[in-house]
Amino acid sequence: MGPALCLLSAACFGAMAIFGKFAYAAGVTPATALLVRFTMAAALLAVLLVLRPALRRTGQALRRRAVLIALGLGAVGYAAQAGFYFAALEVMDAAPLSLILYTYSVLVTVGAVLLGRDRLTSRRTAALVAASGGTLLVLLGAGGGGFRPLGALLGLGSAITYTVYILVADTVVDELPPVLLTTLVMTGAAGTFGVRALLTGDLGLGFRPVGWWWLGCIAVVSTVMAVLAFFAGLRRTGPSTAAILSTFEPVVTAGLAALVLGESLTSVQLAGGGLVLASAVVLQMGRTTRPTPGTVVDPGRTSTTTPVSSSVSRSSSQRSGR
Repeated sequence: MGPALCLLSAACFGAMAIFGKFAYAAGVTPATALLVRFTMAAALLAVLLVLRPALRRTGQALRRRAVLIALGLGAVGYAAQAGFYFAALEVMDAAPLSLILYTYSVLVTVGAVLLGRDRLTSRRTAALVAASGGTLLVLLGAGGGGFRPLGALLGLGSAITYTVYILVADTVVDELPPVLLTTLVMTGAAGTFGVRALLTGDLGLGFRPVGWWWLGCIAVVSTVMAVLAFFAGLRRTGPSTAAILSTFEPVVTAGLAALVLGESLTSVQLAGGGLVLASAVVLQMGRTTRPTPGTVVDPGRTSTTTPVSSSVSRSSSQRSGR
């Protein structure tokens, strides 16, 4: 179940480029998209918690530390990752930037191993190589240039920030129910972008009405569903497996761009997609249940947006990060 939830999360995040492209075509600005996305998501989740009190029950006393970490994941993690990403986009194209961003799967795996949370088994190593190679092929098959050293450094900062985000989130996923955790993260992110909008004054709501539909899709599908599924999957699989399976996102983006936008998939991209799917199969082989604290990790257990063409690269460049 854990790997399936991680793949569902990646699929929902992968739709971000398509929704974003239509939203920006309706006149929505990046700053507006960021604020509306997280505010709408936080509001929807808050209503869900009110209507379904069982979703916020932890079975134990709610620790202030866990709540503060969850809020910080949104207020700091999302904001910093998005800041690095957008700054990098000002000096380099989205295709090579996304290639740098997806190094986070390697960084998370290494970090989890060094922290003693996961073991670098042969199965996980094979899956990581397959997923990384597949992502590389999908992104290179999309083309794109504009590599810049400064942009590369900022992109690496984005990848490192997201790595820390996943590893920190891994410390609270067992303390907070997925819906409550996601609500706190979205609230933190909405607060940061709300303050930013007040300080910069770049919030604009004069876009066409259809823009609200696409913002709703971004908030519901690519935020609420995506983050809920990710935290639920992270809780069951561990950080390295969750990160590796998240590389399914560029495959989804490429496929949706071909279906919805009429863009063609190259043989290189298809091969890359096959490798990413193969990594999921490898991770699914054997035990995938996350061990409880204090137990030995089973050696057989596996623990904004990717461009597919120049047009999708430009639209997905407005992504705020996960």
